[in-house]
Amino acid sequence: MKVHEYQARELLEECGAPVPPSKVVETVDQALSAYDEIGQMVVVKAQVFAGGRGKAGFVKLCNNRDEVKTAAEFMLGNRMVSKQTGPEGIAVKKLLIASAVDIESEYYVAVVLDRTKRCPVVMVSREGGVEIEEVAEKNPDAIVKQWLDPHLGLVNFQAARLVSALGLKEKSQVKSATKVLRALVDVFYKYDCALAEINPLVLTRGGDILAIDAKMNFDDNATFRHKRLQEMFDPSEENPAELRAKEHDLTYIALDGNIGCLVNGAGLAMSTMDIIKLHGGEPANFLDVGGSVTKEGAIEAFRIILSDEKVRGVLVNIFGGIAKCDTIAEALIAAANEIGFKIPVVVRLEGTNVERARELLKEANIDALIPADDLTDAAKKACAQVA
Repeated sequence: MKVHEYQARELLEECGAPVPPSKVVETVDQALSAYDEIGQMVVVKAQVFAGGRGKAGFVKLCNNRDEVKTAAEFMLGNRMVSKQTGPEGIAVKKLLIASAVDIESEYYVAVVLDRTKRCPVVMVSREGGVEIEEVAEKNPDAIVKQWLDPHLGLVNFQAARLVSALGLKEKSQVKSATKVLRALVDVFYKYDCALAEINPLVLTRGGDILAIDAKMNFDDNATFRHKRLQEMFDPSEENPAELRAKEHDLTYIALDGNIGCLVNGAGLAMSTMDIIKLHGGEPANFLDVGGSVTKEGAIEAFRIILSDEKVRGVLVNIFGGIAKCDTIAEALIAAANEIGFKIPVVVRLEGTNVERARELLKEANIDALIPADDLTDAAKKACAQVA
């Protein structure tokens, strides 16, 4: 689960990190009222789940009401297009109006889960304000790391090493930066984060340390125990098909290809996408219906796949274990009758009751259902159908 920047700033502030004053707005009039309240110089920032806002023109420094009005009208009236959004862009529905700060230095600070070492790691860099991936690629030594004990969190000597790596020496700045690090780690632990990032953390010309941008991702498996996060969830920023799939206990992720995939098991789904690409095709989705999929669940999965206008063919790859092959075959036939398949559906079934399943498909005599002997045959047929 993701949250907007303004929500991440709220969580940081609640845990003790200093952030500049700000207001969240949804209209131009609200933006002007926020400027009147904050005053002087402000930054207008689009609130979307995508990076590259500055380069796309969706972060603006404004000195007066007219500039705020122009920026708000542009951002709320246009879709933001960046490397992370794709050419179609995304609509902007909320803006953050924040007090501008006079920046002397920018830093990067983050806590992320290191899956290799199975513990959180704090990363800091003096090269803040830019994409950390670029820093890691061009100058990996610029990133300093400290791995945390899952039970102890950030201990004093680690905090001292990290602040020293940022080059901060004045007592007040060291104290403030340490407070920010502890707040970030507290948020990470308290809310089951996968990522908690401040980029940039800044030193102002007045000597203050402030978190002026934040990004947080949370473990979906843990949100049930965090009412605060549940209230922050913004469905308008999510893919409608993915939300619909979640309601039916299906795991669905939309991709850019034209071959829909319906598979049981995450590993098998990954293999299916790989073999589609091996034979020249492009998967349109990752869809894992689970090991105990029901007839109703499989039909709903088809509805979700076919709602994607890019899909020109479907590959069904089921290994029958808990979910028996004849159950899937019945679901395929029911879906064909209820929904109506206007595109080819290549079917590869293997496992429990597979012979009965093949008999059912043969008896149904549905032209759109194309049987395959094995996974390679299925991938080749699916790719040929959309070529």
